[in-house]
Amino acid sequence: MSASLIPQVVLPAALFLIMTGVGLSLTLSDFRRIADYPRAVLVGVLLQLIALPVLAFLLVTLFGLSGALAAGLMMVALAPGGATSNLITYLLRGDTALSVSLTALSSLITPFTMPVMAWMVLAFWLPESGAGDFPIVPTMLKLLVMALVPVALGMLVRHFAPAFSERMQAPVKFLSILFLVAVVVGIVKANHEQLMAIIGEVAPVALLLMVLAMLMGWAASRLLRLSPEIAITLAIETGIQNAGTALLITAGILQNPQMSAAALSYGVLMNVPVLLLLVWRNLPQQKTAQA
Repeated sequence: MSASLIPQVVLPAALFLIMTGVGLSLTLSDFRRIADYPRAVLVGVLLQLIALPVLAFLLVTLFGLSGALAAGLMMVALAPGGATSNLITYLLRGDTALSVSLTALSSLITPFTMPVMAWMVLAFWLPESGAGDFPIVPTMLKLLVMALVPVALGMLVRHFAPAFSERMQAPVKFLSILFLVAVVVGIVKANHEQLMAIIGEVAPVALLLMVLAMLMGWAASRLLRLSPEIAITLAIETGIQNAGTALLITAGILQNPQMSAAALSYGVLMNVPVLLLLVWRNLPQQKTAQA
């Protein structure tokens, strides 16, 4: 498989499958349910669309990351929430319904916000790269197709064949993971030497960004006196990002290995604090306290 085929074909296919899986788990009532959580939904959207990019900007500036690495992390911060956040929220005994609603909402909003913000990121950190040539409208249309079409397809299947959609959710998720693994392996293999040279610089910042994002989501929820279940949900929704969408821009459109390395770092390392939290949350004493 050629290196160019990975970001141009395999990655879009993986994202299409992921968003189809999201659609298979959605009904129209999930969107109507947003009205049941007006404060939590508003806080979740503000955390993901505004607070997380601001936090990322502060960290990459504080640590003095080079232009491409800084831009790569910013692309992840601008991406929609990751589809795995729903499963993680369920395993952590958060509010799964709210998580599904927020993931769907962010996936529908970011196709409009991400291309414009991506252009601003390129103009700020990589002005010499020709940010003025960044295809804002084509990127917007591409993200819309990657978000709306598979979600709508999945929802239609769920509506007309609910039993079939239930059976298909696990295989679709499995295939999505396989495609994403192929993307990661392909990008790493094609840019191995360059990635190894910069991974030590970007990985600590990516991990710190994830941890602080989760803490920010939790703290904001508790300050607003939202329930512990909602606080867990907003912590996960703020931290878990769809790195595949970021790679669609960094690898598929911009074809920048350094930016892709930063996005990959976050996509992999964001699972570390989540796994630790899962272990802690499922300790016997924690389960007893929740009973």
